[in-house]
Amino acid sequence: MEHEYLSVVMPVYNEKETVLKIADKVLKLDMLKELIIVDDGSTDGTRELLKNREFGAKIKKIFHEKNLGKGAALRTGFKNVSGEIVAVQDADLEYDPDELKDLAGPIVKGVADVVYGSRLWGGKPQRVHMFWHLMGNRFLTFVADLLYNTTLTDIETCYKVFKADALKGISIKSNGFSIEPEITAKILKKKLRVYEMPISYYGRTYAEGKKINWKHGFSALWALLKYRFVD
Repeated sequence: MEHEYLSVVMPVYNEKETVLKIADKVLKLDMLKELIIVDDGSTDGTRELLKNREFGAKIKKIFHEKNLGKGAALRTGFKNVSGEIVAVQDADLEYDPDELKDLAGPIVKGVADVVYGSRLWGGKPQRVHMFWHLMGNRFLTFVADLLYNTTLTDIETCYKVFKADALKGISIKSNGFSIEPEITAKILKKKLRVYEMPISYYGRTYAEGKKINWKHGFSALWALLKYRFVD
């Protein structure tokens, strides 16, 4: 595998306070081949920040004319990757890009097709907050494990790292946050080799900019059930 093998896809929506900071952290990764930033119709000045900032040759900037959702942004990003390994990176500061090299490790070694970074394994720094958000995630993960006979601990994690070939043949339909259970369902149905590793989590409150809420849990549950039986 070549030295620069990692494509990072970053969906962005209204993250003007953090997007440049996280992009700079990703750009410092020595295995980075490209960072694909997909602005999903931001209205808070994020779009202008990205357009006016010169990042260098490793950056691809794509702009949706209107807000379509995280799933739509990832679908756009995945279509433009060229690296051998693909990772998803949120545009906030909840996840540490320095951990992506470790997450890619099982794929580089040839033992995994997909690696999930679990916030629930322990062993790494975890912000203590938002009990009901945790319960919702645990419930959805339990349903996924029950439906697909697996042992995941955190299906809602942002940090999902894929062998690029593993993404081929996976057609993403969800536009919003249901992308997380949908892609999990389709990965598990393909019988891919999925591993989990502990990651740090510097979670935000809603006042600090967190966007996902309890209402998204219903659509996530429906996605898990739906994609168990249809593509």
